[in-house]
Amino acid sequence: MSNLEGAPVEASDVRGRVAELHAIREQVRRGPSERATQAQKAKGKLTARERIDLLLDEGSFSEVEPLRRHRASGFGLESKKPYTDGVITGWGTVHGRTVFVYAHDFRIFGGALGEAHATKIHKIMDMAISAGAPLVSLNDGAGARIQEGVSALAGYGGIFQRNTRASGVIPQISVMLGPCAGGAAYSPALTDFVFMVRETSQMFITGPDVVRAVTGEEISQNGLGGADVHAETSGVAHFAYDDEETCLEEVRYLLSLLPQNNRENPPRVASEDPADRVGEALLDLVPADGNRPYDMRKVIEELVDDGEYLEVHERWATNIICALSRLDGQVVGIVANQPQSLAGVLDIEASEKAARFIQMCDAFNIPIITLLDVPGFLPGVDQEHGGIIRHGAKLLYAYCNATVPRISVILRKAYGGAYIVMDSQSIGADLTYAWPTNEIAVMGAEGAANVIFRKQIAEADDPEAMRARMVKEYKAELMHPYYAAERGLVDDVIDPVETRSVLIKSLAMLATKHADLPSRKHGNPPQ
Repeated sequence: MSNLEGAPVEASDVRGRVAELHAIREQVRRGPSERATQAQKAKGKLTARERIDLLLDEGSFSEVEPLRRHRASGFGLESKKPYTDGVITGWGTVHGRTVFVYAHDFRIFGGALGEAHATKIHKIMDMAISAGAPLVSLNDGAGARIQEGVSALAGYGGIFQRNTRASGVIPQISVMLGPCAGGAAYSPALTDFVFMVRETSQMFITGPDVVRAVTGEEISQNGLGGADVHAETSGVAHFAYDDEETCLEEVRYLLSLLPQNNRENPPRVASEDPADRVGEALLDLVPADGNRPYDMRKVIEELVDDGEYLEVHERWATNIICALSRLDGQVVGIVANQPQSLAGVLDIEASEKAARFIQMCDAFNIPIITLLDVPGFLPGVDQEHGGIIRHGAKLLYAYCNATVPRISVILRKAYGGAYIVMDSQSIGADLTYAWPTNEIAVMGAEGAANVIFRKQIAEADDPEAMRARMVKEYKAELMHPYYAAERGLVDDVIDPVETRSVLIKSLAMLATKHADLPSRKHGNPPQ
């Protein structure tokens, strides 16, 4: 009941009008043309509606403004006014809980953003903030619609402003399923999590052609801003997957671990994993020798419910692990040094990664568990000139500012400033536990002995024997497992096999924690 341009035709009665409505709705559902759909499929990509169907519970999607059209003219736009204007907006449910979504439809104007397109996104973002429910953006767009000029650019400004207003209020997830270039890339960067799909999604401020013209460097789109680049090198992407189906399934899993908004707690689920389960394997996983590496992931698997966790930024700054998991059904955020990578030291990237994760957990009422095995900060000219002081301060600020329950467990090494920064009792951890293999000190025994006993070692007949004796003396006096406990710097030294039950009991006690912050507009965190 519509003409080829999609304009309504005459209908003489109610039934005719209803038939006309259904015909228009079917046209909207199909999209611009079969040719455009096939072109999308040829790139290995799903359509916007297929993506929404995978993200949301079956049959739950309610669309907002499907009949919206642009009002622009010039450059041939007046003869091309497709329904939706290249973006599908609405809400549905994921695991039965409300989620708002917008999805660029690359088949229409390449998913480019125009005035009407932006207004639809603004509206759904406002609805998500008002309703207090997560917002997921399915990005597959070619940037601003050039034919609409500065009006399109202003539309991005409205998105950025709403991203910022929603920050820490509702979870915001960006799923990159196609190109995202120029200023458009800043919206995902403002959100809590960024997902990417290999080969088909790219993000960059200036594309390969501009890079070639300005610097002479030759690089492909994926080489410049593909999923692996952002997951491993830049840290822009938190997750990267081989296909859209897996990617969207993981988005659903992440949403199951997050609250609807900052006024709620994450959903708790019944766990069949006993709260008092004994972790005998932990005795063999962590070597007593502080110089021997091990995989901290195996420790996490042994502690959490059913060994399941979702690691964030898995391939970036691998010397620290950030993960969401559950203990006795309660969602927790885990921050842990990884001795298998750079011996678990803190550096610029690890500090940034952990700081942002801690801020996210604090914003959304997720308790933080910190597992320490840290020999210090990474030394080097590059680190110092790169600003390890201000980047490390970001991690310190994030911990000090967090009001959610905070529990730290010192497994082995905890040296110097890195020990203090990694949620020590002195910066506000609610509870601090240590294993009997802990070594809490200003620095390692060898380095400390070289400083303290420099003169005695130099004057000794056998300097090496004297150094060995002084190292042993220093360890016995200041680095034995109970030194910190004797001074009240840790709450208890625990049997490693009891770590899971100790954490669960501690979380239960801290469930009603309330912390008052000073009255202020906001802090001024280190940059």
